[in-house]
Amino acid sequence: MDSKTTLTPKFVSQIDAFGIKPSQVFRNLSPEKLVDASTQRNEGMVTATGSLAVKTGKYTGRSPDDRYIVDDDETHDNVDWGKVNHPFPIDRFDKIFAKMKKFVEGKELFVFDGFVGADKDHRLAIRVINDHAWQSLFARQLFVRPSAAELDNHEPDFTILCINGFEAIPEVDGTGSNVFILIDLTKRLVLIGGTSYAGEMKKSMFGVMNYLLPKKGVFPMHCSANIGKNGDTALFFGLSGTGKTTLSADSDRMLIGDDEHGWSDKGVFNFEGGCYAKCINLNQESEPQIWNAIKSGAVLENVVIDKQTLKPNFDDGSLTENTRAAYPLEYIPTAIFPSVGGNPRVIVFLTADALGVLPPVSRLTKEGAMYHFMSGYTSKLAGTERGIKEPKATFSECFGSPFMPRPASVYAKMLGEKIRSHNTVVYLINTGWSGGPYGVGKRVSIKYSRAMVTAALTGALDIVKYRHDDLFNLDVPTECPGVPSDVLDPKSTWQERDGYDLSARKLAQMFVDNFKKFKNVDPAIVNAGPKP
Repeated sequence: MDSKTTLTPKFVSQIDAFGIKPSQVFRNLSPEKLVDASTQRNEGMVTATGSLAVKTGKYTGRSPDDRYIVDDDETHDNVDWGKVNHPFPIDRFDKIFAKMKKFVEGKELFVFDGFVGADKDHRLAIRVINDHAWQSLFARQLFVRPSAAELDNHEPDFTILCINGFEAIPEVDGTGSNVFILIDLTKRLVLIGGTSYAGEMKKSMFGVMNYLLPKKGVFPMHCSANIGKNGDTALFFGLSGTGKTTLSADSDRMLIGDDEHGWSDKGVFNFEGGCYAKCINLNQESEPQIWNAIKSGAVLENVVIDKQTLKPNFDDGSLTENTRAAYPLEYIPTAIFPSVGGNPRVIVFLTADALGVLPPVSRLTKEGAMYHFMSGYTSKLAGTERGIKEPKATFSECFGSPFMPRPASVYAKMLGEKIRSHNTVVYLINTGWSGGPYGVGKRVSIKYSRAMVTAALTGALDIVKYRHDDLFNLDVPTECPGVPSDVLDPKSTWQERDGYDLSARKLAQMFVDNFKKFKNVDPAIVNAGPKP
């Protein structure tokens, strides 16, 4: 490993000013060197695909209860404190930071310098410091990589210090467990310890962008985005497991990004330089772009590897259902660079309804779009967070409340303004269960979900007839190219029709009860919701 060419006097002085004294620093190593370092340090193994397979130990998903934001003059009146955003005292943050600096003294560290944001007008220069080589590879593949000139002149706006080997002592440090994700928006510093799950780095910076960008008039979004050959941009909102990555990776369209974006006056831009795809039950036929991206330079998290053939077994969820693949955007043949697009013509809200009662596709009015964005209904799928073993109905404002520091109304207002300004059409697509709830029915075929998305993007759903679902207050197409008509009516797929009615009324009431938490909402938006 040799990174002396990147250890400029400017960089060395920055590290000294940061207050850490490692024995050696490896900065912005190539993927090949990071893979070599990972295997030499017994952090992972190279698979038959050429990808690096690692295990994250006890923590195979995010730890949302261990994520804190420092409560200070900057954040006190601007953060939506509560079950999602937990406050953390300044003095305790400083003490943990001091202990972490002492912990890494004399150790080898890996640094990635790059950016969050493909739009140079709105990007954030970041530095990621790790004690594991494979995590530095993850950072390199997921964030935006700098040019040689940008690296020479790099000055981080935000720093992540992610030290897997350092654990908190709850009774001393004031954390809820040995794991912590601490975000200080004033010091522009993120501290992560006690967990090896790499997604914490990615999502902590997403939360930072979600706090900073609204002040600049840029709408931050938990969505994927792609662009058609005629230049039409589309967005896909949805929580983990709803199909954002899979459905936006379309061979007929160019990929902007799979998870995190901003929407400025100019259009849409990706926050990231890579993809972090769930790969449980990954199939080459149905998801060829993701399958082919798992090659040299890609990182596999918690995927079971056959000891004899060294082939990944994507069907084995014994370590976790939340198996992941991290790879750079250029591994997707249809990805565009820079990762930017125009103002979206179509928005798709994705949900995975475990009750099996929502229509697989419906068109939303502007007010309906606001209602469902604020509701953010889906089923939290197994593995994404610790303790989730089977799908669980949940409402996550803005389809991403775990990552939204500000009140939901801030983001909802921005979405409403964008929809009105650009006459964007919004569809709600249910990629969840059909023919019954989880355990009885089956998930909607990905083939059908793709057909529905294609129909929405090509305008085919603009010219078909619709029926109105009185209970859910949704306009449902009676036909869709490539989808059997009976699939479009969820009730017709159930053997127990009375069971459908009962479950549907239950979900409709859940929507109504959840929406009561929002105060001073335009009555037109409230009236666009279900009518149990």
